[in-house]
Amino acid sequence: MDDLEQFIHDLPLRNRVFFALVEATASLVDVSEQYWQSKGLNGARIRLLVEIMKEGGTILPSTLARKIGVTKSNISLLLSPLESDGLISRKPHPSDGRMSVISITAEGQSVLLQHLPDNRQLISNKMQQLSEEELHQLLALLHKLHQA
Repeated sequence: MDDLEQFIHDLPLRNRVFFALVEATASLVDVSEQYWQSKGLNGARIRLLVEIMKEGGTILPSTLARKIGVTKSNISLLLSPLESDGLISRKPHPSDGRMSVISITAEGQSVLLQHLPDNRQLISNKMQQLSEEELHQLLALLHKLHQA
């Protein structure tokens, strides 16, 4: 049992920082998810819509899968409810009929426009615990970790 303690309680600094980062992220995600649930929406689905918008409103399913870290087969399962709700549409690729292209619909854009401002403000309020200097420092550190 003592051997296990070193992996549970006696963590080196790098591991403690990692788990603190995970816990802080989970806390912020929870704030955001509670907002979406209070509106009868699903945060994971909203993320898909946001990622589609980041690409100009149209994206290949394989690209979207890569961006959110799921397999190509799982992306179809994630997109189906959005399509059923009329928030996205699937159309054949213009030059390769074997592929499809995902586009956000006007209704999907309307959902984002209606709810993103309040969601973003909620997150911003949570982040007010950090000064502007600390936010810039944290952003630089996170970018450095992401590039590693």
